[in-house]
Amino acid sequence: MISAASTVASNRLEISQEWDLSDLYQNFDDPQIAADLADLQQQAADFRDRYRDKVQSLSPAQIAACLEQLEAMYQQAGYLYAFPALVFSADTRNTVAKQMQDKVLEAVTGVENQLLFFDLELKSLDAVQLATLQAAPELQTYQHYFHSIAKFSPYKLSEAVEQTRNQDNLTGRQAFINLRSVHLGEQEYTPVTTPEGNQASTEAELGALLFHPDATVRYNSYCSIRQVLKQHNSLYAYILNTVAQDHKLENQMRGYSSTLAKQLLTDEVPEAVFRAIMTGTRDRFDLWQRYYTLKGQALGEKIRTCDVYAPWGSAPVEPLPYETGVATLLTALEQFDPNYARRAEEFFIHHWVDAKVRPGKRGGAFCWYSHGKHSYLLLSYTEDYNSLFTLAHEMGHGLHFAKIGDRQTYFNSNPPMVLAEIASTFNELLLLDYLLKQAGENPALQKTLLTRQLEDQLNLLFRQSTVSRLELALHDRAIAGSFDQSFVNQQWQTLYQELCGDAVEVLPEHQYDWARIGHIYFKPFYCYQYTASNIVSLACYQKYRQVGQDFIPGYMELLAAGGSLDQVEALKRYVEVDLENPATIQAALSYVEGLLEQLQALL
Repeated sequence: MISAASTVASNRLEISQEWDLSDLYQNFDDPQIAADLADLQQQAADFRDRYRDKVQSLSPAQIAACLEQLEAMYQQAGYLYAFPALVFSADTRNTVAKQMQDKVLEAVTGVENQLLFFDLELKSLDAVQLATLQAAPELQTYQHYFHSIAKFSPYKLSEAVEQTRNQDNLTGRQAFINLRSVHLGEQEYTPVTTPEGNQASTEAELGALLFHPDATVRYNSYCSIRQVLKQHNSLYAYILNTVAQDHKLENQMRGYSSTLAKQLLTDEVPEAVFRAIMTGTRDRFDLWQRYYTLKGQALGEKIRTCDVYAPWGSAPVEPLPYETGVATLLTALEQFDPNYARRAEEFFIHHWVDAKVRPGKRGGAFCWYSHGKHSYLLLSYTEDYNSLFTLAHEMGHGLHFAKIGDRQTYFNSNPPMVLAEIASTFNELLLLDYLLKQAGENPALQKTLLTRQLEDQLNLLFRQSTVSRLELALHDRAIAGSFDQSFVNQQWQTLYQELCGDAVEVLPEHQYDWARIGHIYFKPFYCYQYTASNIVSLACYQKYRQVGQDFIPGYMELLAAGGSLDQVEALKRYVEVDLENPATIQAALSYVEGLLEQLQALL
């Protein structure tokens, strides 16, 4: 086990695995919720009465004042929605939280509809008027905001139709997405008992058993989750088809050529970059196959999809208690930058992290940012290195938003997704380097850490881009008509078989695995951005390794930029990374190849 005694964390009195949401609201009976909601609705009504049909006649100074008012209202709406949503994420079986979430969402949607006119009237301004606003000194803070207004202007609808689209989300696309989350949260899994006598019955616990040294345990835990997905295969496919069809209808209404084109415009990623990532990663499937062939040889048996995370050696890795994991992460961050580590420590001092494993908890992990306050992190910590790296990942998001909060207003606080994933991956690389150094003369632990990093990189570069290949097939099919579970199953199985080649046996149960990928429901083509961001993160980390502490100021400026700049420009300006240069993609693939060679040298 790695031990760590962080000087940053030395004054911490308590580490809780449950978050404290009281800086949002105390509970669902808190009268402040109703008061804030009523105040927000009144502010929105007053704003509409004062400015509707008048935006084109406002001066730059008046526009600036309006934007500040809108930011304050959207920020308050964010607090109102975050509270029940976070409670529900921690326990999807909490019916009161679900009811409150629905109630607040309906109210907030009404507020957004009241304020929608302002955005639409800005989008109706001609090019000369928009250019005048962009050049005004009073609006320099909102340069990128106006750039986005101009970019999306051709796709706007009338106010009445836009309001209907918002209201439809209550019972339409978003309702189906929520249905999947609720349904998954209610599922019971066949328990799996390990040879040590431990029993796993939650999705998080069963997922952790994929790292168990016993092949039967891995297979049983893998099948326990997929059996539930198989049982509800038609339902999850129906929901996914409904979501895809709704995107198609929206594209037709707004004039987008495809769901991909719509998403790339939002993501600020040129299609040429997306295609280069898809091609560049597909051309190097040999790295995935080479690694898992090597792993199979080391284990003496062919790797199955349930074995991809199997430990390499027979030497057991000791459990990593939460307190030790937290101290280890803080120490790793402290060696990068003490101030950065202190910001991370705040998350534990103030209980902004929910890491407890519990039935009904939403699967996966996330960082939820509330502008004007801070972020909340959710994960299920299962006392292993995988959980520690997940904590490092989500903490990266939290620290990124902390830098944004120091510098940016609400409208500039949401970074494009490629930028949004940089700090998370960078944090994992910092943790890996620290752990490898601490492992010292322990080759078994070094191999464990190195293989963990390799598997993470292979996942980010190849599995995540394969998810986006699935989405290309699904959304192309949606244009022609609806699809069912057999289509999704076959597409996923075929794509995954192409990735694995002869190196990994793709089990029949894997055809249902796509239903676990929340992002294909929540936000189309999200997953390729993990690949793109990982490519950029590796480029940043390689520069850090080359220049040392001189890299940090520019990196912090990049994080603080948030959504105030075009992300391609921001990367070039602050860290000299060119996302559009194919050499950047090749460098990331070469890094992974280098890790693979390091591993082979240890064998």
